[in-house]
Amino acid sequence: MKRILIRAGISPLDNFDASYMLLNNSIGGNVGNLIYQYSVFRTLMTEGTTITPDYYNYDPKRADEINQNYDCYIIPLADAFRKDFVPTLRKYTQLIKKLNIPVVVIGVGLRAPFEPKLNEGFPFDEDVKAFVSAVLEKSNMIGVRGEITAKYLSRLGFREGVDHTVIGCPSMYAFGRELTIRETNITKDSMIGVNSSKLSPKNVLDFITRSMDEFPNHYFIPQWRKEMQLTYTGSPTIGKSADNYPVKMSDPVYMNNRVRFFLNVPTWLDFLSKADLSFGARLHGNIAAVLAGTPSILLPKDARMRELAEYHQLTHVMAHDINENTRLMDLVENADFQSVQKNQGKNFDHFIDFLNKNKLEHIYQDGVSPQIVPLDEQLAKIQLHPPIVPVSGCTLEEMVQRWEDYYPKAEERQAKKLKKQKSQLAEKNKIIKKQKATLNRKSVRLALKVADKFS
Repeated sequence: MKRILIRAGISPLDNFDASYMLLNNSIGGNVGNLIYQYSVFRTLMTEGTTITPDYYNYDPKRADEINQNYDCYIIPLADAFRKDFVPTLRKYTQLIKKLNIPVVVIGVGLRAPFEPKLNEGFPFDEDVKAFVSAVLEKSNMIGVRGEITAKYLSRLGFREGVDHTVIGCPSMYAFGRELTIRETNITKDSMIGVNSSKLSPKNVLDFITRSMDEFPNHYFIPQWRKEMQLTYTGSPTIGKSADNYPVKMSDPVYMNNRVRFFLNVPTWLDFLSKADLSFGARLHGNIAAVLAGTPSILLPKDARMRELAEYHQLTHVMAHDINENTRLMDLVENADFQSVQKNQGKNFDHFIDFLNKNKLEHIYQDGVSPQIVPLDEQLAKIQLHPPIVPVSGCTLEEMVQRWEDYYPKAEERQAKKLKKQKSQLAEKNKIIKKQKATLNRKSVRLALKVADKFS
């Protein structure tokens, strides 16, 4: 039996409810993480293989436990090469150095502006070099998300085709070599899935908002953990009021019960399979639509989205091509929704080659689609939780149930956190006090020696 540990906040087989996932941040801050993690689970879960999430516990002190209980550590990442991820990257580097099992990074990217100036370098270059070097001591090569990240690692001294290779996003290979985007007749009455990001430029946010008015039968599908809490409990707001992004329960999409927050991938794909179109500024929100066979238009906002849109030929429109007169129906009429299918076979074969080079077993052995998919068989036995609807669309009984379930646990967790912080502060103060006492004693002895010398 193969025992795999994987970086993930949840297994597709962990049927956690909304309250638990909120309190434990099972989505890692963004529910889009579930899409690529699901794909890796489905691909690597062969007969006799168990895959266990690390639940984002990457404490280097776990090294002995991991060495004893697992045969391999799989680390799928998103845009991990970024400033605010450095503390996590450093801990993973420390942990990986202590492991004596294979460690394989399946997908990692650079966060940078739309036109990155790679030659100028980034503040986190040394941390990335340390992390990549540690991983390469435990595996054949690293899989990166796109050409921009590949060029970045090459600039740091790592060899493309030897140390790293472009594999795109693993989420695109969730169901194998083939993709089929169905033909749909998109009209004013069509059901539309909408995703957005507050980090997008104003012209894109304005366009998304206009388009929701253009297609009234829309559903807004948020991804942030803060939006998960807003949907589930009704508060707090996630920022200053804006006329181009919903931030509070009184905003129309929430009040009109037009928001759905998904807790697992199968229900997400099932919902989007019923839509005629998906569009917006979220990478995995639109990849979910592609996997469901639904026409999709992505609006990239930075280098990490751009390199994936280009590698997978996702149907996309760049922000600089959108102005105040742009209409969604115009984009639909000019879009090539089948473009994503053109390189899928070649990209998938390269992905499988990457897995083979890292000696990872998978369900596509010998290049043949499997008759039995272990993850699918196990999921078929589970009644998965449906998406969260806004609390404003619930019955009074369900509202109360949500609040009584979530807030006492949240308060208890906060109390424990404060107690731990006080304990840590007391310990630090104790150390400081001890150091001061030692310093005072040394100062007195030194003063006495000096006085004695000149007496």
